Amino acid sequence: MSNGLFISFEGIDGSGKSTQAKMLVETLRAEGFDVIHTREPGGSVGAEEIRALVLQGDPDRWSAETEIMLFTAARRDHMEKTILPAIEAGKIVVCDRFADSTRMYQGISRGDLRATVDTLHDLMIGREPDVTILIDMDPAAGLARAKSRNTVEERFEDFGVDLQQQMRDGFLALAAQYPNRIKTIDGARDIDSVAADITATIKDHL
Repeated sequence: MSNGLFISFEGIDGSGKSTQAKMLVETLRAEGFDVIHTREPGGSVGAEEIRALVLQGDPDRWSAETEIMLFTAARRDHMEKTILPAIEAGKIVVCDRFADSTRMYQGISRGDLRATVDTLHDLMIGREPDVTILIDMDPAAGLARAKSRNTVEERFEDFGVDLQQQMRDGFLALAAQYPNRIKTIDGARDIDSVAADITATIKDHL
């Protein structure tokens, strides 16, 4: 696996993607793979600093346009410092969220800005994951789970269930647009069943 493998996890807030990403990392490491576990926004020193700016504070702190710029800046640093070096070293990168989240949160659900997101992505990032795991979840159930965590990073959850519904619809549409890359997994099941489906899907790419 000289060229490495880039895996992203996507889904609405509370879908269980972070838990499932961690479980996949543990499974792959147990099988002897060299795996980098990272997240967005974040994953590098500079990107983690931007994470605090975009995930904390009042819901209306930033406009969607400003958020697109911030997320793109964080992603560029993440790619340069973490993702690309790992892939070039032949490692597996498992990333909790990537550009699809920006396409949804800022590009569709908070305004008709998808073209702006894609243009910036092509210009500054220029790469998609090799495979994306989309965990599908009922928006109300996902939001209740996300809010129960009671963390300081709840700025997007505070927009309410309507945003989560828009997100879910958008993610499913994106999966239909890119079926070869995005694999949809039913998240409304027990954790182990979801994990088994994800592991089987990823092994097809190893």
